[in-house]
Amino acid sequence: MVIIKNYAEFESLLGKEIGTSGWHTIDQQQINKFAEATIDHQWIHTDPERAATEGPFKATIAHGYLTVSLLPYFWHQIADVQNLKMEINYGIESIRFAQPVKVDSQVRLIAKLVAIANLRGITKATIGVTMEIDGEKKPAYTGEVVFLYHFLN
Repeated sequence: MVIIKNYAEFESLLGKEIGTSGWHTIDQQQINKFAEATIDHQWIHTDPERAATEGPFKATIAHGYLTVSLLPYFWHQIADVQNLKMEINYGIESIRFAQPVKVDSQVRLIAKLVAIANLRGITKATIGVTMEIDGEKKPAYTGEVVFLYHFLN
């Protein structure tokens, strides 16, 4: 894990891979809970029997937005940004889904600092992200997310 205490430490990572998270298994229970929370009960996600017989992947798959919602969880395994008043999920510049995540797959995140700006004392960090699927050549997605950090000093 990388520890970042101020803008200068963050800026020193520009253009570099910051790190890789641990693996996380996305199981059917997590998929079902996400379906409940988002009111998205499409059978490809929530009906294992139908997905096995009718679905193109022969298993249920995680919602794409479920995998995206794991970004903060994984990011906090990669970087410990300290000395903060506040941290804000500011935006998603792009996310391209390359491959579905089948139920019981393990995923992890690779993060790289692609841009950083000092906006009148607020650090705007653009993180390049790739979600890998264990055993698969293609990632679940690639993209860029933006966080704002209000450092104490």
